[in-house]
Amino acid sequence: MEMKKRWIALYVENTVGVLAKVSGLFSGKSYNMQSLTVGVTEDETISRMTISVMSDDVTFEQIKKQLNRMVEVIKVIDLSNLPIHMQELMYVKVKRLDAAGKTEVFQIAETFRAEVVDYGADAVTVRSVLTEKRNDELIALLRKCFHHIEVVRGGSVAIEAISTTS
Repeated sequence: MEMKKRWIALYVENTVGVLAKVSGLFSGKSYNMQSLTVGVTEDETISRMTISVMSDDVTFEQIKKQLNRMVEVIKVIDLSNLPIHMQELMYVKVKRLDAAGKTEVFQIAETFRAEVVDYGADAVTVRSVLTEKRNDELIALLRKCFHHIEVVRGGSVAIEAISTTS
C-alpha cells in the first residue's frame, strides 16, 4: 500500500481535553501525526485543527471514520485532494557565522522570500512563512552551506481555496 502525506481539518468544540482526546486517538491506534496546529475560529466555542499524517488509503479512511465518531468533533474535512492555501511558520537560526556567511544567509533568505528577524555578532535568525515543501528546500540549502543551524517549525495551517485553482 502506498504511503503518502495527507491532510485533515477538524472543527472541534473549544473545550478542555479535546486536543488530548484527538491526539489520544492517534497514539492509541499507533497513527503518527506529522504535524498538528490548533487555533480558535471566528466562533470562540469552536477550534480548527490541521493535522498531517503519512498513511495509506485504508488507514486514512479509518482515521477519518474514528474522528467522525468523536462527540467533540463537529466536522472532518479531507484536504488531501482539495484546492487549498497552506503555509507553515518556521524559524531558522544560523550560528557561528563570519561576515561572508551572514551575507550569504541574507541572500538565501531574500531568494526564498523569507525574512531576517534577528541579527547578532555571529548569528542570524530567519523567519519563513512558506509551504512545507519550500521550507524543506530552505533547510536543505542552509544545511548544505552551514554546519550550525537550529530549526523550529510550527506546523502548517490550511484553508480551502475560494476559486477552483489554488
